[in-house]
Amino acid sequence: MRAAAIGDAGATSAAPRLELRGVTSTYREGRARLTALSDLSLAVADREFVALVGRSGSGKSTLLDIAAGLIEPDAGAVLLDGVRLPASARLGRSAYMRQRDLLLPWRTVVGNAGLALEIAGLPRQEAEARARARLGEFGLEGRGDAFPAQLSGGMRQRVAFLRTILAGHPRLLLDEPFAALDALTRTELHDWLLALWEREGQAVLLVTHDVEEAVMLADRAVVLSAAPGRVAHVEEIDLRRPRRRSLVTDPAFVRHKAALLDALGLLDREDRA
Repeated sequence: MRAAAIGDAGATSAAPRLELRGVTSTYREGRARLTALSDLSLAVADREFVALVGRSGSGKSTLLDIAAGLIEPDAGAVLLDGVRLPASARLGRSAYMRQRDLLLPWRTVVGNAGLALEIAGLPRQEAEARARARLGEFGLEGRGDAFPAQLSGGMRQRVAFLRTILAGHPRLLLDEPFAALDALTRTELHDWLLALWEREGQAVLLVTHDVEEAVMLADRAVVLSAAPGRVAHVEEIDLRRPRRRSLVTDPAFVRHKAALLDALGLLDREDRA
């Protein structure tokens, strides 16, 4: 699925779930004011999976913080469902999962997973009951009363995903959720996340350094330039769904991966030939 490009004439489809228009963001480092993002525009449609790829320092996490309402850009606009909103009104309207699972060590699996519901005002007992009812979907059957220290890295990430999904938001912002996992666990969770997304259907914006991850998961991969971050390349990933691991040897998969590596400046001249 593809979102209409910003400014498309005569676009009649529903407004994107998330849209950034001409966003510029700066920050202070010592006495200098540096630009993290410059005049960046991006849209994510309902049920679309977009991957954001770029080198360290290209502003990827800043972009997610802006989308989530944690910071306000210096210029430009952020729209949710077609409505321009300030940071204070965006806050709490998108599910945001950071690289670290941020599980509270003194809370059980269901206690951690239900935390977002508690913060939203649901009594703790009811929040934990809702979390417990979905443990099986997240590969956590029988682990509801376990504590984080008793879980593997992959299991902890599943708890963090359950907490994120239970928040019930139509936008899912993921900041490198698989980066700390070993390759086998990461591959397993890719497959699991795709199945979950196909069932739940949120608009997803995923930040990743992993080009193969972007091609495997996304409908569209957006490459950011080195700081200040701008859209340097957009790769429409037209691979069939549901995605299967065997796709990694498909010529189309290899072509998309090469295009992203090239956009990142990671292909040698001989590789482009």
